Amino acid sequence: MSPTLRKRRQFLAAASAPWAWPSQAAPADPAPAVQPRPDWARHFAEVQARGTIVVVDARAQPETVWVHDAERAARRYSPASTFKIPHSLFALDAGLLRDEFQRIPWDGVQRDNPAWDRDQDLRSAMRASTVWVYSRFAQQLGEARESAYLQQTGYGNASVRGEQPFWVEGELAISAHEQIAFLRRLHRNELPFRVEHQRLVKDVMVNEAGRDWILRAKTGWTGQLGWWVGWVEWPAGPVFFALNIDTPKRLADLPQRQAITRSILRSIQAWPDP
Repeated sequence: MSPTLRKRRQFLAAASAPWAWPSQAAPADPAPAVQPRPDWARHFAEVQARGTIVVVDARAQPETVWVHDAERAARRYSPASTFKIPHSLFALDAGLLRDEFQRIPWDGVQRDNPAWDRDQDLRSAMRASTVWVYSRFAQQLGEARESAYLQQTGYGNASVRGEQPFWVEGELAISAHEQIAFLRRLHRNELPFRVEHQRLVKDVMVNEAGRDWILRAKTGWTGQLGWWVGWVEWPAGPVFFALNIDTPKRLADLPQRQAITRSILRSIQAWPDP
């Protein structure tokens, strides 16, 4: 292994988990006041999108919490494929997956996305947002265990009722603020799962990385609503974000999720310049 690759892997491993173990975690600080950002409306207007974003900047103390459209940020929506983050933890905890290398055999059904029509592993299933993999997890877990995990993690309204997949078509719903709360616990390894499983899920969430930053994030789409949630890790600390927008133009609207978020993060020096 080259020195450059070795250093890169060491950096990614170190950045994937805070130093404190869950049992050693300090008591949570009082929640900082949420600051409205009406000026962020221009980032949505530039791409003709309607939505909300919550950003928590933990690079300095006290932390800063910003929100565009506070009413919408508190409203619960279907998590769509952002649910693949906790769902991966459920599958690992239940023993359905050993690690990120375990092969998940394709069922041979041709689907709309060619990237789904092959065997998968956890990393490829997260990257391609492969629905059939997580539908299989749901079948193997069963409704009772899914419900128990949701209650245990306090994820949104914790409902598994309704049409399948319940995280897209059913009643499961979560707000942008609740997405942030969940991500912060994951970042700190404070969820009720083995630390190595939390670290692994954070590793497969990596989208991009630079010399001194790492982006861990997941998209989601119900057909009518699009999500992008995650955080950017900097040496000074993480910057969390949770955005959702309406998608009346369907696929044509999906690039706006990241465009809006990157533009807002860049405005607070939380995303590298082009």
